[in-house]
Amino acid sequence: MHVEPITFEGQLVRLEPIGPHHAPDLAEAADTAAFRYHPLPPTGQGEAPMRRWIEFLLERDAWIAFAIIDLTTNRAIGSSSFLNIRPKDKGLEIGSTWIAAHARGTNVNPEMKLLMLEHAFDAQGAIRVDIRTDLRNLHSQRAIEKLGAKREGVLHHHVVMPDGHLRDTVVYAILKDQWPNIRTTLRDRLSR
Repeated sequence: MHVEPITFEGQLVRLEPIGPHHAPDLAEAADTAAFRYHPLPPTGQGEAPMRRWIEFLLERDAWIAFAIIDLTTNRAIGSSSFLNIRPKDKGLEIGSTWIAAHARGTNVNPEMKLLMLEHAFDAQGAIRVDIRTDLRNLHSQRAIEKLGAKREGVLHHHVVMPDGHLRDTVVYAILKDQWPNIRTTLRDRLSR
């Protein structure tokens, strides 16, 4: 398993390796709600803080960040990442995801997750993909469960958030043997 920054494309979105050139679009797409439960948000609003945040992501080990490009506008509307990449254990996490307000609750997130999961399981041979979220983020938990990921538990006081809150992290996973059914369900969901 050797995950590299590549480009994925579906019917609605393209995921491409994030870069400083995405900062103007992402700064426009971001709002307070996008980063409410995010443990590593940009430090401010606007293009310059977004550019610094992208540079921060690019420097992280075992982390590959993608810009989510809306194919109808060809503009970045959010980002998601492969993180905590564990080649020896054939596992990784999909996370650090945020999407512009106008795309929340649409098929953008399920399609993006399908593309990332296909790459992790089908191209990279992953045996486990984790998805984690803040315990307070009920919307995210529902979306993760709708993907078909199984809730495994809660890591209490797992992360110190930027505001000092001790975040409890809900851990979900998709295992290799669960993936074929989840892939079929996601494809059916996106075809409606």
